[in-house]
Amino acid sequence: MRMIDPELIAQDNLQAGPGLEADYAHLAAQLGRRGTQIEQITEAVGRLRVGLPSWAVGTGGTRFGRFPGPGEPRHILEKLEDVAVIHQLTGGNPSISTHYPWDAWPDYREVAEKAAGLGLDFDAVNSNTFQDQPGQALSYKFGSLSHTDPAVRQQAIEHNLECIRIGQELGSRALTVWIADGSNYPGQSHFARAFARYLESLKQIAAGLPAGWQLFIEHKFFEPAFYSTVLADWGSSYIAAREVGEPCRCLVDLGHHAPSVNVEQIVSRLIQFGKLGGFHFNDSKYGDDDLETGSLNPYQLFLVFCELAEAGAERFAYMIDQSHNITDPLESLIFSTAQIQRAYAQALLVDRAALAEAQENNDALLATQILKAAYQTDVGPILATARQRSGGAIQPIPTYRASGYRQQVAQARPRDQRAGGGTG
Repeated sequence: MRMIDPELIAQDNLQAGPGLEADYAHLAAQLGRRGTQIEQITEAVGRLRVGLPSWAVGTGGTRFGRFPGPGEPRHILEKLEDVAVIHQLTGGNPSISTHYPWDAWPDYREVAEKAAGLGLDFDAVNSNTFQDQPGQALSYKFGSLSHTDPAVRQQAIEHNLECIRIGQELGSRALTVWIADGSNYPGQSHFARAFARYLESLKQIAAGLPAGWQLFIEHKFFEPAFYSTVLADWGSSYIAAREVGEPCRCLVDLGHHAPSVNVEQIVSRLIQFGKLGGFHFNDSKYGDDDLETGSLNPYQLFLVFCELAEAGAERFAYMIDQSHNITDPLESLIFSTAQIQRAYAQALLVDRAALAEAQENNDALLATQILKAAYQTDVGPILATARQRSGGAIQPIPTYRASGYRQQVAQARPRDQRAGGGTG
């Protein structure tokens, strides 16, 4: 099933094709003089899988308010349709990451069949113990997996085990756990005991993982626990993953760090000690802004991919984690996918041998020039060619706009007029 008429994509590609062929040939000659085969880069970009979160195809919000957009998906089946449109145009987003209970549905076999019919599969399932849900027996106001009350911890553990069961029905092979546990006042919580309770809860969740599954844990240094957060940084995340054992890996989110933190070094450390599980992409000016990937700090994104590419980028899991407050979410996700592919392609252009020699000789200026040479290369023709070969659009956002998809779903999906605060 195709959500956008393939003929429209074919017509748009036919018009853009001659220019792309000329640009691709020119770039191939340029890279050839450097000793780089363009086809290897294009094929690698075409293999990169970037998962999309179900919650990102709807309009997000801030803690002050939310402005609903036209044609927002009302449930998981409509979210699948929106993700399928993005994948149809980019060729790089074949997976959707679901979140429970946000994506609860009476029959998950129906969800799995719908996804298969759209050419999609399922990324990690995400649990939610950072919000209280209607009818919930016990509150997470003072924590979940690290709560002082064993009954609250058990409730949170059971929810994660239920997410695993749902994931099995869908065909997922990973569970992502992010908690908001922490404290807002000095003395409110005992740091060591809270962390010990969190570790014990994680071990019980890990024990419930099916064979071959992974457990991804995600750190966040602030919000909503502004004084202390149980899993506040990459060091705590690494310790937790090490203590829980083999199925547990660390997720790195670009927004979950203090301003000016060296994220690429964090990525390197986790790779070095075998605990990097994957990456959540977004961008920020101040903190966890969840802006479009590469919209503010594209060079940082490139430097992160320099570490990932050296280690073998296809080993890890990738997902975009953004909140689209004033843009069309589908356009923002298409834009971000291209930025991720761009950073990856640029990282693959780095002359590793020359860089290693400059590093050994302590030639700082030459080393940074080698990185800049790769970063400043316009790899747009590589990205467009990879999209075209996958059946996608050479110019995905113009093609999306020309399709009228947003206008069509706006007619089919009644607009949610609720403008409440927060991202919910």
